[in-house]
Amino acid sequence: MGPPADPAPLRRLVEQTVRRELHTLTFTSAPAIDAFLAAAAGLGLGDEVLTALRRDVLPVGVGPVCARRLEEAGVTVLCPERGRLGAMGRTVEAALPAYSRREVRAGPSTLVLQGNAVLIDDGPPVRLPPLLAAVLRALAEQPGRVLSRAELLRRVWVTGRADEHVVEAAVARLRGALDGHARLVRTVPKRGYSLAAAT
Repeated sequence: MGPPADPAPLRRLVEQTVRRELHTLTFTSAPAIDAFLAAAAGLGLGDEVLTALRRDVLPVGVGPVCARRLEEAGVTVLCPERGRLGAMGRTVEAALPAYSRREVRAGPSTLVLQGNAVLIDDGPPVRLPPLLAAVLRALAEQPGRVLSRAELLRRVWVTGRADEHVVEAAVARLRGALDGHARLVRTVPKRGYSLAAAT
C-alpha cells in the first residue's frame, strides 16, 4: 500500500486530531495507523497526536492486530470483542458519550464540555464553532492556569499559519458566544488568558 494520491485530507485529519475537533478516530488496518502516524510526524506533530489520542480523542480499532501499532506507542485502543466493522460501530456508540464529556469548575460555575457544546450551570447548551471550542478546551484543561497567546496559537491553530492577533480575536468571539458568562475567560495583562479558577 503506497501513500495516498492526495495527502491533504490526511494532513487535515492530523490537524483536527491535535485541535481535538474530533471525538474519535477509527482504524480498520495497521497500515492506516502507520500512514496516519507518518503524516503526523511529517508535520512535526507526532507527539501532539499521541497526546491527543491518550487523553481526548478516543482511538478505536477494528481488532487487536490493527491496534497493536498504537498500543506500542503507549496509546490505549478500544476494540470490539469480534473484529467486525459493525461491532466497531457499536463499540463507538456505547463508549463515546461518556468519553467525550468533561466537567470542570470555573469561578463559581460548573462547565460541562462535550464535543463543540458547553453547558454552564445547567443552562441551555451553547454550541461553539470548532475553533472556539478548541480554545475553550485548552483553557479548561487547568482552570486558573495562564496560557500565553503563543501557546494557544501552537495548541489550537497547529500549523502556525496565523499570528497572535487571531488568538485575541478568537478569545473575543468566545466571550461573545458565552454571553453572560464571558467573565469566565480572563485576560491576564502581558501574560495571556485563563479560565477562571474554581471558587
